Amino acid sequence: MKLKLILNSLIIPIILCSSLSANAQDKARAGRLIAEPPTLICLGFEWYLEGDDNRNAIASVEYRKKGETPWSAGPPLLRIGGEKAGEPVWNYTTENMLAGSLIDLEENTEYECRLTISDPDGVEGRAEHMLNLKTRKEPEPYALGEVRHVYPKGWEGTKEEPAYNGILDAYYGYPRFADWILTADPVEAGDQILVHTGTYKADYTDYRDYHGLTFDGTYFFTQKGTDSSPISILAAGDGEVVIDGNGTAVLFDMTVADYHYLEGLTFKNTNVAIRAGLMNAYGADGLSVKHCRFEDIGIGVQAQYEGSQGFYIADNVFFGREDSSMVYHNKIEEGRNVQRIASYYAVKLHGQGHTVAYNDVKYFFDGIDICTHARPEKDPSLKSVAMDFYNNDIFICNDNFIEADGGTHNIRILRNRCFNSGQQALSNQPMLAGPVYWIRNLVYNSGDASTFKFWGMYPAGVLAYHNTSSGIFTRDDKPGSNVHLRNNLFLPSDDANLASLGLYTYTAYSSLDYNGYRKRPPFISYHAPADGQTYDFRDDRKAKEYRSLSEFSEATGQETHGITVDYDIFRNAQAPEFKEFREKHQELGKAYPVYYPKDFDFRLKENSKAVDAGVHLPGINDGFTGEAPDLGAYEIGKPMPHYGPREKVK
Repeated sequence: MKLKLILNSLIIPIILCSSLSANAQDKARAGRLIAEPPTLICLGFEWYLEGDDNRNAIASVEYRKKGETPWSAGPPLLRIGGEKAGEPVWNYTTENMLAGSLIDLEENTEYECRLTISDPDGVEGRAEHMLNLKTRKEPEPYALGEVRHVYPKGWEGTKEEPAYNGILDAYYGYPRFADWILTADPVEAGDQILVHTGTYKADYTDYRDYHGLTFDGTYFFTQKGTDSSPISILAAGDGEVVIDGNGTAVLFDMTVADYHYLEGLTFKNTNVAIRAGLMNAYGADGLSVKHCRFEDIGIGVQAQYEGSQGFYIADNVFFGREDSSMVYHNKIEEGRNVQRIASYYAVKLHGQGHTVAYNDVKYFFDGIDICTHARPEKDPSLKSVAMDFYNNDIFICNDNFIEADGGTHNIRILRNRCFNSGQQALSNQPMLAGPVYWIRNLVYNSGDASTFKFWGMYPAGVLAYHNTSSGIFTRDDKPGSNVHLRNNLFLPSDDANLASLGLYTYTAYSSLDYNGYRKRPPFISYHAPADGQTYDFRDDRKAKEYRSLSEFSEATGQETHGITVDYDIFRNAQAPEFKEFREKHQELGKAYPVYYPKDFDFRLKENSKAVDAGVHLPGINDGFTGEAPDLGAYEIGKPMPHYGPREKVK
């Protein structure tokens, strides 16, 4: 399979002036502009530049629906360049650019976008661009394709024609029993396979098995659909369709099956339900998985090819095999700590332009991840960019809820509800350049660890806005670069032994302000270089502790608008407690109790000090209801987000 090129990206060549002034090293010299593959609700940009050694160039983004008059301001692009990330594996130095996203746009809508670079030292090259871009439409089956009907073994009712004995029979047009692997009349782009109610469970040790899955039990799909005409495999609507893997390693192999659409199916009893990409090898484009159910599985969707594009995984239920009664991080076996994995993750992706939204994820080691493997080459087609994870409901993950690890630019992680993890909840290990947007996520009971994981490999380009968490921000001994926080709430448990506010950063321009912290000892532990200074990656300087926000602000210039808060700001919430639980269950190793979302209400009380205590962030919190935005995930007077699967539209 050939590697994909930049896919739907708009590249604008660099224009340079013929003469350079004396302060050319501080002037911004505008280079190529890339519009990344669009998703349903976001548009992402990478604007490369040279010069601007003093890092004071700014790129604004304005947008409007095509045909409308007023412009709206989007978030400014993040200034990136020279940060170190990925140590000790990649030793990656970020390229000079400005990058960022327009977020929460309307689906299937054309927008005019105006991007402008300004710099007090001057700008050379083309400083403004007008782009016409369109967000994606939610994938749907092609209505005009051929329809093939599939019935389970032993079906006694009438059959609609053309009727087939099993899914592979319908897919390839020939009964594939024994080892007669023939393709007589395969499906084509736009065709639909309607699978009627029943359980489809192969006996793959039977040479003449009805389903044609002799020996390995895997359905291999190899045909090609298109973006507008996918090949669809759908529940027929006459009852539940169960595809039982009978313990096979991989149930659906779709690694070369471009633009396939799956809906309404139940996958169970398999280690990998759907495999759609292999790292450093090959993978599919345009896989859609909607309103499906995954249970008794090890992995839901595995798609780790760096060239894959345009996945849409939404409104599904993923139930793993991990213990539902408590959260484990380490178990003790034969006197040593061991991390046993019964179910690895619900979804893991790499590539560009993917959406994972409105899923219910329970009982895994990890929840939803980006695959970390791909090296951050300069070829944009091999970078992980333009991915959206939003409105997912994640419950009990023994490691991390969501991993942005290996992401390069414009990773948008929005409005996810995350309860009960055994490690740092939201991972950035490593984010390569950024930005990764963490916006309005709710995290509760991430043990005695931190909300954001910087653990090793030193991420760069982390933006955290309007999150509510029962954990600290991050540890003070795991560095990150180009990190910016606004309007968050961090309320760690009394049982945790880490500083409420902890940050170790290599960049003097990392910034913290307008955040709320629960004050408890130790309170603040922070370390950053002075302006103009940098640290080597192996620098082992220790963070300094501060007793109050005022002392911290006076010493560092950070959090001049930050406040201290406690759980009384919420309608109904208390700090998680786990010390007594762990003492009672010492034989289990590092374990935590389970808390349930129904028992909490993290909306703010109207008279709480977190109300109107934030700062306006254009394109992020427009439409706030008071004198200023509220802190945390929920704005008073705004509807609560919907978490997990939505009802299927008839």
